[in-house]
Amino acid sequence: MKFYKKKLPPIGMRIFKSFFGVFLGFVIYFLRGRQGTPFYTALSVLWCIRAYTKDTKLMALQRTIGTFLGGFFGLIMIMFELHSGFHYGEFVRYTLISLLIIPLIYTTVLLDRKNASYFACVVYLSIAVLHITDENPYIFVMNRVIDTLVGIGIALVLETYHLPKRRDTETLFVSGIDNTLISTTQALTAYSKVELNRMLDNGANFTVASMRTPASIVEAMKDVRLKLPVIAMNGAVLFDTNENHYLNKQEIPFEDARKIVSFIEEKGYNVFKNVVIEDMWAIYYKELTNKAEQEIFGTLRKSPYRNYIKSELPKNQNVVYFMLVDTSERIEQIYLELQREGYADAYRMIKYESSQYAGFSYIKIYEKEATKENMLRYLTEQIGINKVMTFGSVEGKSDFVVSGDNPNEVVRTLKRQFEQSVFSKKKTK
Repeated sequence: MKFYKKKLPPIGMRIFKSFFGVFLGFVIYFLRGRQGTPFYTALSVLWCIRAYTKDTKLMALQRTIGTFLGGFFGLIMIMFELHSGFHYGEFVRYTLISLLIIPLIYTTVLLDRKNASYFACVVYLSIAVLHITDENPYIFVMNRVIDTLVGIGIALVLETYHLPKRRDTETLFVSGIDNTLISTTQALTAYSKVELNRMLDNGANFTVASMRTPASIVEAMKDVRLKLPVIAMNGAVLFDTNENHYLNKQEIPFEDARKIVSFIEEKGYNVFKNVVIEDMWAIYYKELTNKAEQEIFGTLRKSPYRNYIKSELPKNQNVVYFMLVDTSERIEQIYLELQREGYADAYRMIKYESSQYAGFSYIKIYEKEATKENMLRYLTEQIGINKVMTFGSVEGKSDFVVSGDNPNEVVRTLKRQFEQSVFSKKKTK
């Protein structure tokens, strides 16, 4: 039996902030002379602490509104019970408490603060159900509000206050995806998502460069708020993920593409012709001749970013790249034949084994100048940034080479390069 060692995820900053926030709540409770109930302070801290500062502020606002509304309606219930002169049993009392939920929630609707209704109800019920029989329930209402506001304040301070930092907004940071940002798990870790978004919000110039198609990049980075275009298809295209727009593309002209297709298909191979028509990505093919082709087609055709078309390449349509996938033996054979015909010299050809389909390999054919380096130069000219720092998994190809075993390594290294304490010496590579 084969066992796999599972790495434990790192303890994130949100966990540390939650601990420290709860602890501060207890400290303030003692400083207040043990007034109030620190339990409610701790709840407010834990509810408001979020991965992103803007979410913490939103939670704080909702909790504050809910606290004041809940406290107000709780006060109404207290005043009615203490001063109305009515005498009724416990069931009638709970009925009245329940009925007051209606105007409470409706008030949040009128104020267009429906998200605060849950907090308002929690505060109201804690007063009306648990503490209305206290010797002085008015004191509890006041302390309940103060306890919650203290917790909200702690959360806001922890999320918004940071030691002064020096941020590098003059460098373009570029990372690969596979075996770099993403390991064998094929998913960006929660830590990487949060830290990347936080750095992007703070002005980091960050993008990715990958062999993947734009569709695959969008799917892999869907939770990251990328602002700059991405370099896709090994440098064949520059794609704006926010506008779904191809800003630049290196294409094989139609006449040359037609000759390549004829040569490959005459040898008995299927070839996928990847083209961009305006901003639509289309993939033309003839017949699916092997298991790998069939599974790739069956999986990827469902994507809204891809359009598979069983047809000949349209006349005068340039090609971004060709893709062949077949058994490794057949791929080696056609690769050698393409080399003999001079295609390897005229175009950029890449051959590699499939990591997903055992015994199968790929060939991809691009325009000669379609490289990540060339497209990166084009991008830096467009955004006016000259300094570039790259992260990858291939020795000699990047400024920082990562092993791929630790999917958080890139983001941690990027974080050290992007922001440093103003009290520390500036780091260089």
